[in-house]
Amino acid sequence: MPQNTTYRQAIEELETILRALETDAVDVDDLTARVQRSAELIRLCKQKLRSAESAIDQVFENLDDEDDAAYSDEE
Repeated sequence: MPQNTTYRQAIEELETILRALETDAVDVDDLTARVQRSAELIRLCKQKLRSAESAIDQVFENLDDEDDAAYSDEE
């Protein structure tokens, strides 16, 4: 899987695979490959969500540190 796949691209591909599975348009021989690809995409999305959560947490920690420093300066 390309490392530069965006979250949106992964979700769109997952939706495409899901639509194909729902319409029985997937040949049985292709089913395994699509399920494996879906698992890869889900892992990628989970990793991107964890990364975003970590970055957001860091922003809030930095804001809290700045607030604490400003409060200390006022005393």
